[in-house]
This record gives sequence, C-alpha cells and structure tokens, in this order.
Amino acid sequence: MFEILTTDQMYEADRRTIEGGIAGDVLMENAGRAVYEEIVRHWSPRSVSVLCGPGNNGGDGFVIARLLREAGWSVRLGLMGDVAALKGDAAHHAARWEGASERLSPALVVGADLVVDCIFGAGLARDITDDIAVLVTTINSSTASVISVDVPSGVDGNTGMIRGCAIKADLTVTFCRAKPGHYLLPGRLMCGELAIRDIGISDQIISEIRPNCWRNDPVLWRAGIHWPGLDGHKYHRGHLLAFGGAAMTGATRLVARAARRSGVGLLTVVSDPAVLPIYGADSPGVMTAPIGQIETLLNDCRHNAFVIGPGYGVGDDTRSLVLKLLHQCRSTVLDADALTSFADDPSTLCFAVQGPTVLTPHEGEFGRLFPDIEGDKLTRARAAAKRSGATVLIKGADTVIAAPDGRAAISAIEAPWLATAGSGDVLAGIICGLMAQGMEMFDAACMGVWLHGRCGADIGPGLIAEDIPDHLPVILRELWLASRKKA
Repeated sequence: MFEILTTDQMYEADRRTIEGGIAGDVLMENAGRAVYEEIVRHWSPRSVSVLCGPGNNGGDGFVIARLLREAGWSVRLGLMGDVAALKGDAAHHAARWEGASERLSPALVVGADLVVDCIFGAGLARDITDDIAVLVTTINSSTASVISVDVPSGVDGNTGMIRGCAIKADLTVTFCRAKPGHYLLPGRLMCGELAIRDIGISDQIISEIRPNCWRNDPVLWRAGIHWPGLDGHKYHRGHLLAFGGAAMTGATRLVARAARRSGVGLLTVVSDPAVLPIYGADSPGVMTAPIGQIETLLNDCRHNAFVIGPGYGVGDDTRSLVLKLLHQCRSTVLDADALTSFADDPSTLCFAVQGPTVLTPHEGEFGRLFPDIEGDKLTRARAAAKRSGATVLIKGADTVIAAPDGRAAISAIEAPWLATAGSGDVLAGIICGLMAQGMEMFDAACMGVWLHGRCGADIGPGLIAEDIPDHLPVILRELWLASRKKA
C-alpha cells in the first residue's frame, strides 16, 4: 500500500468498486468495522463518544458506534445536523443505529475516555469555524484518547494544510491507501499513528487509476539499484567529482564520505590548491585535484558525476562553474550555495539543466530559487521539477521528491535527529554517489532520502552528521541481502 491517492482518486476508486458490484453501504460497513477493529486492538472497553458529520464520514461513525455498543461498550453518538437530512449509505447505516443521536457539541467530550472523530473527511473544502471550532478546541484540550476516521477533521487530505483548526488524533485510520495530507506537514503532526485498512477496493482498480505519488519506500526504487558484480571494477561504480570550498571545507568532506559510503568507486575533491591538503588528509581514499585542472578533469569521461554547493560559496564563480558542469550533461547534484548563486536569475539555471540533475533545496533555498511557485509542498516540488527539468526534492521532516514527469514521493520516516548541521551535505553526497553508480535520478533521490532517514531513525538521539555515512553500510547490507533473497 505505497501508492498515495488524492481525494479525487479515492472517490474514483470508490465509484469503480461500486460499479464492479460491491455496494456502497458494504464499503461503509467495511470501513466502520476496520475502525472498530483498530479501536478494540488499541483500547479496552471504556466510555466512547462518536462524533459524526453530515456526510459519509459520519456514516462510518454510525457503523462504529453500533459495533462498539454490540460489543458492550458505553457509547454516545453526536451528529452534526439532523438524522433525517442524511442521504444514501450514511442514511442506511444511521437507520441501523438503535441509540440516541445527540446534537454535536462539546458536552459530548465531557466524561469520554475515547473520542471517535468522524466529523469531516479528507475532502473538507472550507475552514472550520464557530461551534465546530469550539468543539475541536475542547477535544484537543481534553484528556480523552482520540481516533480519527480518514483524516483528522480540519486537515486537508490533499495538502496537509489545516483548514482553520484541526483535531489532534492519537490514531488515524484511513482506507485503501493514504493521502498526501497524512504525510505532509502540518497534517502529519495531527494524525498520530496511521493505520491503512483494506475495505474491499482491489489493487487492480488502484492500478487503473494510475497514481503517480508514493510513500518513499524501497518497493519504489529497489529494482533500480546497481549492485556491483563479481566481474566489476571501481570504474564500473563511477568516479565522482566533489567541488569543495576554500573556507567551509567540512561540508564537502561530509559529501565525500557519504558518497563513498553509498558505493561510488572513486571520488576526487576539486578545490583551491591551498586547501587540498585538508581534503587529502581527511581520508586516505579521497583523491584531490586543483580547480585549475577543471578542463582536463571534464575531458575525462570517466568522471561521470558532479556534486557542488555545500560550503562552496555564493557568487559569480560558483554560477559559472555550475553552468560549465551542467553543459557536460552528466549526473549532477546541486545543493546549498550552487542553488543560492542563481537566486537573482533562476531561469538561467533551469535553462542550463540538460542531463540528469537533482536539486536539493531546503525551504529557504527553494523560496529564493522559485519565489513565484506557491502552494503545498507537493505542488511546489512538482512545479519546480517541471520548470527546471531536474528532479527536485524539498528537504524537511516531510521531504518531497518530484520528477519532471510528475512522479513524486513523500518521506514518511520519523527522524527528527537529522535536524543538525551537515546533515543536508551528507544527503547530497549519498544521492550523487548513487547516480554515479548508474541509478536514475528520481530513484537515486528517493533512495538517498530513504537511506538518510533510516540512518537518522536508527542512530537517534545524539546524532551528528558525521555519524550518518558510517551507518550506511548497515542499511545497504539489509537492502542487498533482501535483493539476494528475491533473486
């Protein structure tokens, strides 16, 4: 279940399933039962308030309330509006509820040990205000546990944005596939634990819808990994040129170590002659070359990948060098200063991208490079990728990777420890190292983000950027062993 569906795609999946012979009221029964099963798995019987909205999300709530009461739980049900106004499948299941339907209000939260949020689903199209906003505030300030159905009410399922205010859940149960809002901030912060449950929508239908967004996971890119063969040699694994600054040498040293740990065969740091001894002394496996030899280096086609930006410096010299590198149409990763150097003329950078290129901005760098692109993170990454012709990843706790053809992936690994100096430099090195080994740029960016996140999650508290490259062999070995089992 790695595909991510928009709300419209989910509606389409529902429609096709119903046309295929599974009635809508059966899908609603299956959804309510899935939530009921998650409730009894997480909590023992207690006082429950099920809060229902006027649509299908509320219809799920009637199923949940009925099943909980049949299991002996103490259940109160609150409804936004009148039962008589319910339509379709929601009306069908409301008729099966034998208890009272109270007016939706904060009073339902008083004395409840568990609140079931079925007020609004992922397709909420307006801000929550007035009485419902008061209810949301009451829920969030209560001591009750909260489970949300589909998405926490107030979270936009497509963007993760908060529509006025939103319920903060301990557990969110969604159906068939996740939506972007489950993984994009700030919605992700409101979801708590996420459970994705099957309700009878087939994988064939999902395939026919042709989603082009995924949760970043090895299933997405593992077929594109270039594992070395017994008959290979170091040049088969690529020779990467990492361009180092003369002042902030630590950044490119992190890049170099990460790229080498990712599996690249050879790596040369290219920099000012005065600081080459610093780069050369960092690790015996790192080669160095003066920047004055750039033409000779570029004429050697074995130098098949470039990474520039971390610690390199902002200015005209950086711009000129980036344009020269892009002209070679070889695998290139641009980060940090290489991006900021084009803040006054981003169109020149976009026009120069010809070969496989990955841009790795954080939000500030993205804003300087694409100041006119607005919207949620997924929308912005896709727009920037289409404009530039590069794979664009916008870094953060909800890193988004987007390809020029519209494919996108969202990172779901929780690794707050990665918020430390040098972490982004390491990521640039990993991605470029994978590209140097022959990996397609979107796959390399996705794999690099996943490896980076896994290292952060595994190492945990106390992590510094230097720790990440040395943990890569552990994760890479896991992937390699898994690939051998599949073979």
